[in-house]
Amino acid sequence: MTPAIADTIAREGPLPLARAMALAADQYYAMREPFGPSGDFVTAPEISQMFGELLGLWLADMWQRAGSPSPVLLVELGPGRGTLMADALRATARAAPGFAQAARLHLVEKSPRLRAEQARKLPGASWHETLTTIPCDAPILLVANEFLDALPLTQFERTDEGWALRRVGTDGWDLAMAANVAFIPEALRNAPPGSVHERNFASEALVSGVAKRLAAQGGAALFIDYGYKGPALGDTLQAIGGGAFADPLATLGEADISAHVDFGAVGRAAAAHASLFGPQAQGQFLDALGIAERAERLKAMASIETRAEIEAARVRLVSVGAMGRLFQAMAIVAPGWPAPAGFPT
Repeated sequence: MTPAIADTIAREGPLPLARAMALAADQYYAMREPFGPSGDFVTAPEISQMFGELLGLWLADMWQRAGSPSPVLLVELGPGRGTLMADALRATARAAPGFAQAARLHLVEKSPRLRAEQARKLPGASWHETLTTIPCDAPILLVANEFLDALPLTQFERTDEGWALRRVGTDGWDLAMAANVAFIPEALRNAPPGSVHERNFASEALVSGVAKRLAAQGGAALFIDYGYKGPALGDTLQAIGGGAFADPLATLGEADISAHVDFGAVGRAAAAHASLFGPQAQGQFLDALGIAERAERLKAMASIETRAEIEAARVRLVSVGAMGRLFQAMAIVAPGWPAPAGFPT
């Protein structure tokens, strides 16, 4: 735990987990290089160019089948080092004539250090701290990869006296009794003592806001993250530092902290305003988009060593034992827009 977070707890007392996570994220991303082989973790765009290329073609396909509106707002939440969007725009340059010219690129990123790195790969982009400052005058095509998992999480724990709110103290967990039982799904309210239920109110609010925007402006959004379809019990809070799992509370602000996404909850938040597709396992989604064919084309132009690397990356992205089943894809589409590729109809 960083001294700044420890000092905050000492002054104010135990913090709700969501507030502690927000403070930790601000400090971690300001001080650390989290992405890539030298960072704490490797995301799908850094594993292979195929990931960003296929997502770019997904976005361009939606744009073409919706009548190629111009302008169109191309939005990424949490762009990391800009790798995904750079690969996406490169792939669409020939496959979707006019798409790059119609697109107005908007990136939601708080970190000045990451913004500077993104600017080197994505000249001409506009940056925002939140979605609220993105224009409202054109359709939106939005992508968010491993973004929802890092948003501040709320945890509830069942005790002998009822449900309690989990808070972070200087020595570990602290419980605030009499949590609002309305936040606990009815099917889980009588869970045995010691059970934990998670709600990511920030994710639900963000996805609901995106769906409202799509309903008003037109467009589509694609969210990819690791998670499950709840409601469910379980503590999924985790931290990764130096490429290894760490104690989430002990390393607050010093390691990447995240939790699995409840696609059931965020899906319900979106479905009230726009059409919902998925969640669909990432492996099935990428297979449907043609990752095997793309890998073969790349291997045809590569050395023997590089061919092996391309195939290993494809397997890592789609296999059940790696990212293929744990990671899920979910699309939100404006009323009147076409059904998205990659999802069962």
